[in-house]
Order: sequence, then structure tokens, then C-alpha cells
Amino acid sequence: MKRFKLTVAYDGTTYCGYQYQPELPTIEGTVNDALSGLLREDIITIGASRTDAGAVSYTHLTLPTIY
Repeated sequence: MKRFKLTVAYDGTTYCGYQYQPELPTIEGTVNDALSGLLREDIITIGASRTDAGAVSYTHLTLPTIY
């Protein structure tokens, strides 16, 4: 297992918040999918905090884990 720090910024106006929710578009789900595709590994991120639907973040810390 490998872990690293990733800082992201996003416009979440079309998302249902940060935390992963099945069947809904979320920032965490999008980041997990993008990193998994890029690294060709299963990636699960842990956000330092959560946001509500439609929130914008200029600096959001997340800890991706590669299994």
C-alpha cells in the first residue's frame, strides 16, 4: 500500500458534494476514477474534509491510497 498527499481545487457546482455517494456525481468519485485510470491501479482517496453540493474549493487536501 502506498499513500501520498494530493491537493486539488475544483468547481463543484455540478457535483453532489465531496464525499463519494453511489449513483451520484461527487468530487471524491471523480478523483478516484481519474487517478485509477491514470495509474492503472485501484485508488481510494480520503479527503481532509467534506463539502456540500455546489461548493467550490481552491485548496482541498486528499490522501490517495494505492492498493
